[in-house]
Amino acid sequence: MSDPRTTPSIFTRGAVDLSALRAPAPAQSPAAEVPSRADDGPSGPIPGGLPGGIAPEAIIDVTEANFQTVLERSLSTPIVLDFWADWCEPCKQLSPILERLARAGGGSWVLGKIDVDQNPGLAQVFQVQGIPMVAALVGGRPVQGFSGVLPENQVKQYIDAVLKAGGVSVEEPADPRLDAADDALMVGDLDEAEAAYRKILAEHPADAAAESGLAQVELYRRITGADPATAVAKADAAPDDLDAQRLAADIEVLSGEAEKAYARLVALVKRTSGDEREAVRKHLLSLFSVAGPDDPAVAGARRALASALF
Repeated sequence: MSDPRTTPSIFTRGAVDLSALRAPAPAQSPAAEVPSRADDGPSGPIPGGLPGGIAPEAIIDVTEANFQTVLERSLSTPIVLDFWADWCEPCKQLSPILERLARAGGGSWVLGKIDVDQNPGLAQVFQVQGIPMVAALVGGRPVQGFSGVLPENQVKQYIDAVLKAGGVSVEEPADPRLDAADDALMVGDLDEAEAAYRKILAEHPADAAAESGLAQVELYRRITGADPATAVAKADAAPDDLDAQRLAADIEVLSGEAEKAYARLVALVKRTSGDEREAVRKHLLSLFSVAGPDDPAVAGARRALASALF
């Protein structure tokens, strides 16, 4: 795996280390096959009421006892798995996004929540290295996912890809070129992604998805080569160092702590004036673009920014 400090990766952002909670993962790769748990005894039902013990809800709890039933359900309905734990703060940011999308999915997919503390065997099977982690089951087979907290638009992109893999029709974006741009961003080809987003924006300047994608490209470029822990510590020790504060805010956004990043820069706006204040304001607006206009945290931070400016 590439170093997440230098290469954009949907597999590392905001992850919490699970190494202290789990035994070494089995040698078999879950990308090849999820082993049947038939040898562990009968599978428990999922509370609900549909035949076979399948719940009608969009969100279910998945355990080692009922996993075989969930695996069978994935033959007809894609299952997106959310690996979480009570003590995981980033999980509390990602899970509501997944739950909101699941309820809006109209039954096209099911969100299965897995408490890694209660189900260490499943964490091993899926080789969970950090949480929150998202994976999926489609047609009885696993689909690779991501770790950490992503903006809602990127989470939806992943779920759309899962649905397509399961043969479920999903709404295409208004501009199909967004798919290619998003794919380039996901694999770390920043030059290609930037060119694609800029081409869309040249024709449609108000395209929020392309604006968000371009802001993400710029964000990844700014953090290239930075050590997250060192950068945040430097910013905390030097509250009036504009460069340090902006870099720390960038890292916090990619670590699932966007609200903390917004508060950091709003506080910096209050302490600055003139060109420095304008530079901080523009940086904060670029971070708003990453999340998109519908993010509730952005709405609150915009109000705080307005108060700080006026």
